[in-house]
Amino acid sequence: MESVKRAIIMAAGMGKRMMPLTVDTPKPLIKVHGTPMIETIIIGLRQNNIAEIYIVAGYLHDKFEYLVMKYPGVVIIKNPYYEVSNNISSLYVARDYLENAMILDGDQIINNLEVLKADFEKSGYNCVWTEFETKEWLLTVVDDHVVQCRREGGRRGWQLYSISRWTAEDGRKLKRHLEIEFDERKNRQIYWDDIALFCYPEEYDLGIMPMGAEDVIEIDNLKELAEEDHLYENYAGE
Repeated sequence: MESVKRAIIMAAGMGKRMMPLTVDTPKPLIKVHGTPMIETIIIGLRQNNIAEIYIVAGYLHDKFEYLVMKYPGVVIIKNPYYEVSNNISSLYVARDYLENAMILDGDQIINNLEVLKADFEKSGYNCVWTEFETKEWLLTVVDDHVVQCRREGGRRGWQLYSISRWTAEDGRKLKRHLEIEFDERKNRQIYWDDIALFCYPEEYDLGIMPMGAEDVIEIDNLKELAEEDHLYENYAGE
């Protein structure tokens, strides 16, 4: 059994689909039911005994600094590439901390703390089974092994969520592959998830961690925010 020793929270984006709320507030710091989304994640991690937490910040990075004082173990890593690169740059700047790591986005709501548990068997993503059509990435799993990722979505598959765990060995692979793609090949407009799922799939034996559809709520736009917290109903049509 493997165990997560540290977490990397991705929080560098500009949150353009959440404007005007993100004009002066980074998306992960938007409050839902009175608490910034990223704080609910930090609290959930700490309750699962994961206290070594790296927040990769870019847009309005200074706004995250209070978290260092509030939660011992939190470190801010600044991403200087966030305006010109895709999110591969955020994992690249945190590449020294990928062994036994959980990687997750800072703009989601955790309804079930079990999805952040430290123990795991193999590298892979939290996923929800769906029978229905979706545009989200879908994984095909055979005998506990991910054998395909459908970037365009589809139906009948394991919908990938932005919570993943990586063994020490796979963390070292991720670091090496990030350096190859980002530094050597200047391949800076891809998602970091492309590394294991599309660029080097033969070098990773990924599994999944099944969860329920309501365990994690991803907030992608103002409409979804208003559905989760009625205080934002006036923004739903923007």
